[in-house]
Amino acid sequence: MFVTVTEGIHKLVVKFPKGMGEINSYLIKGAHGYTVIDTGTNSKEAKGTWNDVLDKGIPIEKIVLTHTHQDHIGLAKWFQQVHEIPVYVSDYSYQEMKCRRETNTKKKLACLVRKHGVSNFPEKSENESDIYNFEPNGIFTKDENIKLGDEKYETIWTPGHAWDHFCFYQRNKQLMIIGDHILKDVSPVIGLWTGEEANPLKEYFNSLFLLTNYPTTIALPGHGDPIYHLSDRIEELRKRHVTRLKQVFASVKDEAKTAHQVCYEIYGTTNIILILSSFMATLTRLLYLESMDKVRREEVDGKVTFKAI
Repeated sequence: MFVTVTEGIHKLVVKFPKGMGEINSYLIKGAHGYTVIDTGTNSKEAKGTWNDVLDKGIPIEKIVLTHTHQDHIGLAKWFQQVHEIPVYVSDYSYQEMKCRRETNTKKKLACLVRKHGVSNFPEKSENESDIYNFEPNGIFTKDENIKLGDEKYETIWTPGHAWDHFCFYQRNKQLMIIGDHILKDVSPVIGLWTGEEANPLKEYFNSLFLLTNYPTTIALPGHGDPIYHLSDRIEELRKRHVTRLKQVFASVKDEAKTAHQVCYEIYGTTNIILILSSFMATLTRLLYLESMDKVRREEVDGKVTFKAI
């Protein structure tokens, strides 16, 4: 059931339908039980995995979340209210939780993607606001020390993939729990999942640079295998984004296009359900280029196009 990734830390792969299909939850051993990092989605499959853990008498002291995307926070409320296990989130994650309780983010997301050229986004989708409808037992902030298991970890705010994303760094071991900020084999999606325009790619670049200040022997991501050469992977991701930015810029160099049109040119499909992540990556790159005065938008009849300046 568990894979030992380093002394005192075990990985549990929690599988579920939809999305990425699985997540790495990390169990960090402590004198009073395990600290669990991230939970999986609110699904019967994920609950079944965790029930197997709990049925074996494995003690869980607390849940700590890297960020509030559904595959990471999905079972936090279940752990707290059904199994009486405390849940800890960052102050930024708490803000996100309250926002997702009180606003229809799915409707805002639909409006956003239609504004940027998508015509076939579904009118209705599953309402998952209930997973955010609980009060955390504790709040941590950036640049403080928190106890995971029996050791102290530094909290590093790394917005980009998610505005509220945090990494946890154990300086003596040069070990980082890195969530979805950096993955070994794929590029984390930079999106606008709350349906509001922002510049997350700029934040992501800043967060990548920030992590170069933390010597890391092993990084434990939310999906996939551990990363043993973090600085090399950071540079790979930076170069990949630069290459994609050049592609996006070239696409709108001579003609104004919507983000959906640019996405189709680069990724080759119009199925927004299959390619929503690629669409988001394209849109956030256009917004980044706009912030750098490389492209200019025009809005006509509620549709936005971008063209190189």
